[in-house]
Amino acid sequence: MRAAVLHTHGEPPTHTDHPDPVAGEGRSIVRVTAAPIVPLDLLCASGTSYFGAPVLPYVPGVQGVGVVEESATVAPGTRVFFATSAGMAPGDGSLAERAAVPDEDLVVLKAAADDATVAAIGLSGVAGWMTLTWRAGMRSGEQVLVLGGGGAVGQVAIGAAQVLGASRVVAVVRSAASRERALAAGADEVVALSDDVDELTARLGEPAYDVVIDPVFGVAATAASRVLAPGGRLVNLGGSSGDEAAFSSAVLRSKSASVLGYTNNALTAAQRRDALTAVLQHATTGAIRVAHETVTLAHVTDAWTRQATGAGSGRLVLTFD
Repeated sequence: MRAAVLHTHGEPPTHTDHPDPVAGEGRSIVRVTAAPIVPLDLLCASGTSYFGAPVLPYVPGVQGVGVVEESATVAPGTRVFFATSAGMAPGDGSLAERAAVPDEDLVVLKAAADDATVAAIGLSGVAGWMTLTWRAGMRSGEQVLVLGGGGAVGQVAIGAAQVLGASRVVAVVRSAASRERALAAGADEVVALSDDVDELTARLGEPAYDVVIDPVFGVAATAASRVLAPGGRLVNLGGSSGDEAAFSSAVLRSKSASVLGYTNNALTAAQRRDALTAVLQHATTGAIRVAHETVTLAHVTDAWTRQATGAGSGRLVLTFD
């Protein structure tokens, strides 16, 4: 089969021949139709992640969309979303014509959203939805602040907050392109990020945010903690701006505020399935969206480089048909 194969840590994968996957006990074979290049793929392939350097060569890709070819649990021909542990554990991932997938990581797709849209949303959709509903316990009428509003998780969180009844959704973004993506996702207001915490705090305005969704941490998280409403909850699920943020004990105590951590890895397979299903139902109406661009597998090296450098117009999704 043809696949994107990584031969050197820190370098882009190349389009080449690779052995077909073999089904085993508890594993299904999926013919891949679309697969995104996501930050976790880039991190694992760098060889510097906390999972350790993956054994080379391997096929990256921690998620994808396709059609079941061989399975003991799902009928052949069924359209599915799937996750893999490529780069985190031995084995190949989704950036190939076929993938071997643990049965429990198959999600049967019922929504009408096209394959590229499903792939672009994927596990980012799960994170954006579950940080609001499961971790923050968002209630209708609350105000929501989304840091990194131009990213995939941020775009989903903006749309999800709106469909869940937020009274106001504000996004923080770094670039003009991110601003446009956040507005398209449904943000009521967009605030430009500043590396000066006092300046950013002033831009965010009065302390009225009930929920903060934070995939970035750093200065943005510090400023966001200052503008939490009483009883506010800040949910962190990433550190794209750094691994540390400063929080004032007095501020948190005076507001009875909460700072919460989140990872998709803490979810059960059923939670992931239900969250993705809910998000994709809203994606079919356009209420939740992630800006994306499709690229054929043959151009994976260029696509990988563009995603790594932020040169894409959104999430890059490889297609196989």
